[in-house]
Amino acid sequence: MLKTLRHILAILALPFMAVIVMPAWLSHQFIQYDTRRIGTTPAALTGLVAGALFVWVGFTFFVWCVNLFAIIGQGTLAPWDPTRRLVVSGPYRHVRNPMISAVAMMLIGQSLFWGSWVIGLWAGIFILINHFYFIFSEEPGLEKRFGESYLRYKANVPRWIPRLRPWMD
Repeated sequence: MLKTLRHILAILALPFMAVIVMPAWLSHQFIQYDTRRIGTTPAALTGLVAGALFVWVGFTFFVWCVNLFAIIGQGTLAPWDPTRRLVVSGPYRHVRNPMISAVAMMLIGQSLFWGSWVIGLWAGIFILINHFYFIFSEEPGLEKRFGESYLRYKANVPRWIPRLRPWMD
């Protein structure tokens, strides 16, 4: 029960804020400047379908990653309750940060679905913040916690652009 609560709190504190609260707040605050898709033109329908697909795929990968963190990593996605073991299975064999990529996909999907440049801008800001956070904080911390195994993983698996063939340690 305590493990489940830890995961729920981490999800509410981080991805829920990024994917639900911030887009809703930004859409409300900047409604007079934002764009919205109107009508059922082919472009509008394409945006709806592509956006829904991005959100669905992103959510699926996010849930998969959270489960891997819980089962294999024995921790959560939160920096204050990190994994105790290095996770290098599933989507982590293709890309080092599939969870952040999944959240970014959901944000891009929302932008496409709603036709919102404000949410698209937030997606870009989210990606930049996380890029620099990973370079200057997350990766050095993982190097300290997991040592040579993380360095080997880091040398073979790209940060953001997935490799086609899964990395096998």
